[in-house]
Amino acid sequence: MSGHLYDEGHTVAGWTGFFIATIGSAVAGAGVVMASVPVTGGGVAIVAVSVLVTWALHLNGWGKPPGRRPRGEWGLRVRDRGAREGHPGCVGCRLAGRGRGTAAVVRSASTAGDAEPVTAESGG
Repeated sequence: MSGHLYDEGHTVAGWTGFFIATIGSAVAGAGVVMASVPVTGGGVAIVAVSVLVTWALHLNGWGKPPGRRPRGEWGLRVRDRGAREGHPGCVGCRLAGRGRGTAAVVRSASTAGDAEPVTAESGG
C-alpha cells in the first residue's frame, strides 16, 4: 500500500511554479535587505513570471482540475487530458476562455440558499 492515502495535488505545474516563486521571493528578500529597489522589483517580477508559467503549464495539461482526482491520476507524470476543454469551476481555465459551455452554478441575492444550474445556452 502506498504511503499516500489522498491526492496531494503534486503536479509539474505546481512544482515548477513553486520553484520559480521561491527564487523570486529570495531575490525580492535580498533586495529588501540590500535596500535596492531594482533588485526587489526584479524579485517581484520573477514571482509574477511564476504565476504565468504555472498557468501555461496547467492549460497544457500539466496541472490538475479543481477537486479530487481518481487514484490512477495522482502521479506527478500523469497529464490531465481534460485541460484542453477547460475544467468546470477553474478560474485559470475561465480566464483562458475555456470551459464556457459547461454548466455553472449561479447564486442570486434573493435565493442565496438555493443553487440553480444555468447553462450557456439558457442565457445565464
